[in-house]
Amino acid sequence: MRCSTLKPLPILIWGAGCYFAVSTVLAQSSQLEEVVVTAQKRAESLQDTPISIRSFSQDQLVEKGVHQIEDLQAQVPNLQFSGHPNSATTPRIYIRGVGLTDDQITQDPSVAVYLDGVYLARSQGLSMDVADIERIEVLRGPQGMLYGRNATGGSINFVNRAPNPEAMEFDQQLTVGERNLLRSKSVLNMPVGERAAVKLSYLNISQDGFVRNAGTGSKRFGDTDRQAVMLSGLWQPTDSLELRYTYDQSEIEDSPAYLAPVPAGFGTAKRPTRSATAVANLEDNAVDSRGHMATLTWAIDDRTEFKSITAYRKLESDTYQDYLTGVFAPLPVFTTDYNATQDQWSQEFQLQGSGASLDYIVGLYYFEEEAASLDMIDQPLSGSTSTRLTEIENSAYAIYGQASWRPAAFDQRFTITAGLRYSADQRKARLAQSVGPINTNVPAGPFVGNGDNDFENVSPGLVLAYDLTDDVNIYAKYVEGYKTGGYAIRASSIEMFNAGFDEETLASWELGIKSELLQRRLRINAALFTMNYDDIQVSISSDPTNASIADMLNAGKATIKGMELDVTALLANNLTLGFSYGYVNPGYDKVISPTGLDETHLFRFIHVPKHNASATLSYDFPRTRLGYIRASVDYAWQDDKYSGTAKEVSPVRNGIDGYGLLNARLTLKDIPLTTGELELALWGKNLADEAYYTSHLYAGVSAAAFGNPRTVGAELVYRYRP
Repeated sequence: MRCSTLKPLPILIWGAGCYFAVSTVLAQSSQLEEVVVTAQKRAESLQDTPISIRSFSQDQLVEKGVHQIEDLQAQVPNLQFSGHPNSATTPRIYIRGVGLTDDQITQDPSVAVYLDGVYLARSQGLSMDVADIERIEVLRGPQGMLYGRNATGGSINFVNRAPNPEAMEFDQQLTVGERNLLRSKSVLNMPVGERAAVKLSYLNISQDGFVRNAGTGSKRFGDTDRQAVMLSGLWQPTDSLELRYTYDQSEIEDSPAYLAPVPAGFGTAKRPTRSATAVANLEDNAVDSRGHMATLTWAIDDRTEFKSITAYRKLESDTYQDYLTGVFAPLPVFTTDYNATQDQWSQEFQLQGSGASLDYIVGLYYFEEEAASLDMIDQPLSGSTSTRLTEIENSAYAIYGQASWRPAAFDQRFTITAGLRYSADQRKARLAQSVGPINTNVPAGPFVGNGDNDFENVSPGLVLAYDLTDDVNIYAKYVEGYKTGGYAIRASSIEMFNAGFDEETLASWELGIKSELLQRRLRINAALFTMNYDDIQVSISSDPTNASIADMLNAGKATIKGMELDVTALLANNLTLGFSYGYVNPGYDKVISPTGLDETHLFRFIHVPKHNASATLSYDFPRTRLGYIRASVDYAWQDDKYSGTAKEVSPVRNGIDGYGLLNARLTLKDIPLTTGELELALWGKNLADEAYYTSHLYAGVSAAAFGNPRTVGAELVYRYRP
């Protein structure tokens, strides 16, 4: 029996049994720490937030070994990542089955990523390492009533630590491991007078890939070479006014991921260790992402706050990929060299207030970007080189608002939250393309494709929440999400490019519970959801023999059902258990082809395991003069899932088998020093050395990228606090 035949009911029964078992052994003296989030633009307890959300503090990120965005997959139910075949630096993000398969500058992602409230429009370079994170929040389901850009799948918020005017601080983290892993992060905070501070953060990481290049060029596939710097300043001229400025820059010079020829369908091939000897002139990627952010916060009075967020960001991305050299004689199926540049500017104003029975927030948002991409594809088997040049100009406007009312008749236990968002987008794109003999400089030629489309949308939301007790609340939520339309760079014709594709919308119903039981020693949060997906933007390989041609269509309708469960329990004063489970059951209801054919049976959702679960167990040993030891182990498992494209390309069927990853960490914490604190750790990832795919696609033949093998290492962390 395949894993995909499992049903969620037995898991829920198991969870209920665990609850009663756990409740008999929980300690009577300790409690779970409160988790504070800012998902609704104000600091509040996770338990009071009627959203399906996971949040991770800086200490938790270190403990779980989360260093980049892809590491979150094992920690968040119904969150999936897949590297883009053209670029290992471009993650494709899916939440509850909703995501974007491509990295074209003419298309927006379905999951929005924010850095300190600033929307990151392009997926290139999102595999960045951020130098000084305070917290990461993952919001599942449509977002838009409180965020700069709308999104149908959800959002991921990176929140950086603000400078501290009260004291000098210094952190140093050093990590070493197999395959010459070296990771160093340094953070220095310096007060400037009594009301200002500056903070400088620097991170550098390098590691060898696990596939040796037996040809020429870069020594290995999958090498990691990254650095990030962040400079931030904070000034509080008065008790009610605060100005914060941040400059950040991330550079990625990884070598491409290795795509190995594997059998079509499900099943996992042997993980490769070397490439074909015919690989020629393998090139490293080069991605540079940088930005300026200025945030002004003004506390008008004790209950009213105004905020302005101004940001400018610039992206330069040059990625290279070798597709399956050696499969057909000594030649690659094709190689891609993709260069993209992008500039974006955004301005957001927020006004929020709170009262005895009413909280509100209203906002204005403006966004614009200019970008260009040059896509060069060499196809030795056909003896041709193709070049595509694309330029875009996008602008977006939005006004949003949300109000929460707690009627006095219900003793403020009942909350009604209503919100509305108006979005307007203008998208322009130009395309030039040409084909010539291979190994020649083929100019793109004149612009022959021109697209100019406008989109508008109104998205409402309504949440009804009720506190059953001080520690248990339930909510019912309806919200609509919207993602603007765009253009398909790899369209099968100029006419298809010019026409573009329309916006997609998603209506979501969610029932949830947030609870802390047994005197705050057991936390159970759960959500059931149903989402109706309309005018879905689907990438379709129009030519089964040429993976470089794909049209984007508003394919039809779909329904997605599922649930999330997050449990944290203190089994004893020093023993903590965490368990998470996600279930997603998506299906296309209707797909009509451009020629009018019903092709519903040919479509399936990709990168959506029906079941995924994770468990964490940590124990703090008694304190000694040298500090105390914390031992933690976590296991993350996911079901089978489809990969490749949404449309079945008969008889090719790309799948990824279910797999589980076992990680562990042993840390000696709070080692006493004359000044500061020190901790030492030993850690291991994928300890069972599981071979698994991160993506599986068809590129002339079936090919897959593999996840990292077992890796062990050590870590030293020093923190200075006066």
